Amino acid sequence: MPGAVRLKMRDVDLHSSSTGGEIEPAGFIFVGKEEDIKKSQRLTAKINGREIVVFYHKGKFHALDSRCYHEGGPLCQGEIEDIDGQACIVCPWHKFKITLETGEGLYEGINPLEPSPTPKWQSKGVKQRIHKITTDNGNVYVSPPDLSVNFDSDYFADKYKNGGELSMEKQSHSEDIE
Repeated sequence: MPGAVRLKMRDVDLHSSSTGGEIEPAGFIFVGKEEDIKKSQRLTAKINGREIVVFYHKGKFHALDSRCYHEGGPLCQGEIEDIDGQACIVCPWHKFKITLETGEGLYEGINPLEPSPTPKWQSKGVKQRIHKITTDNGNVYVSPPDLSVNFDSDYFADKYKNGGELSMEKQSHSEDIE
């Protein structure tokens, strides 16, 4: 993303509050300042060792697992595109498209039984884990994942948890923001 400032991975301590004096919303963990994320449009963070990425797009915050459900590509390096009226992150490795709102994988398919088949966007179903996100007093908070439901992205989230071989920390795509 030309001209964008990227924030470094932030380790999140589940037992500390954002500033030491504020109380976090119940069940949520501080990941960053609204102003910083709006400026950079994205931030990577860890919750319970799990890497997530927070995007700010068209006035909304979105949080999802940082590794693509397909082959573990770094979604923090992908571009956001509007596809069929939905904001999607495009994985930089294999161009898989994932909706920011629901985590659905999208693909262009055709119906060969139509006389003049035309490609149409279709859903593969929910593939990427989406994390609940909220803001309060200029701070952004994300809820830890509900692991009672499985998503395809869980495989790569677990594989690269806590500094795995392809963890975001080991990539040099970020710059410090003071």
